[in-house]
Amino acid sequence: MTKKGLHIVFLFIFCFQVFSQSKNDSLAVNFHLEFDKLPLQLNKKYVSATKDTLSIDIFRCYISNIQIQYEDKTVFEQKNSYHLLDFDNPNSFHIPITKKSDTLISKITFNIGIDSLTNTSGAMAGDLDPIKGMYWAWQSGYINMKIEGKSSSCNPQASGRKNEFQFHIGGYLQPYYAMRKKVIAVNHNGDITIAIDVSIFFAEIELSKTNSVMIPGKTAMELSDTMAKMFYLE
Repeated sequence: MTKKGLHIVFLFIFCFQVFSQSKNDSLAVNFHLEFDKLPLQLNKKYVSATKDTLSIDIFRCYISNIQIQYEDKTVFEQKNSYHLLDFDNPNSFHIPITKKSDTLISKITFNIGIDSLTNTSGAMAGDLDPIKGMYWAWQSGYINMKIEGKSSSCNPQASGRKNEFQFHIGGYLQPYYAMRKKVIAVNHNGDITIAIDVSIFFAEIELSKTNSVMIPGKTAMELSDTMAKMFYLE
């Protein structure tokens, strides 16, 4: 092998080692989208606890203000951080946080949705860019969670749609402030894996009665409470 070839091989090995070391030293939060504790598949038919047969076309959700608290009471906070989980983008469910620590993690805290200050700051860039389809331009606010799909339980004559359901959950003004704070106990120092079980959301809904929520209000607030129950340590 030529001297130049050896240089290329050594450079490749060095880069691989640096990447591997960086990956091993980093702490990440991974979200898994599920239905009844099994990996969710788009457009697959599921049966909810309320006996609705349904399939899901779209799932998007904002995660913000992630905090990691360690057993020694130190806290790492990912300030001004907004992450859009989008089932069309699998990479969005992996969120690098900080360097790994030898200290045990006692809990993780995060917001499901977007805070009121950010909502009143107008449309932004990155994951907050309106092009992501999570911004209500008509009322200058963000959608915290969007779930859309189809079910034969939805009355097409009443909704004007072909057996479709649409849940756009949001709102940042009192009394309809729909963001929810989630605290989950951890007790280890490796990557954190959190399940998002969509079956929990549909277990508290009868799609024949409620299949479209598109504005802030009382129903959106109730569904936000249900939304928070979907998240748990896996």
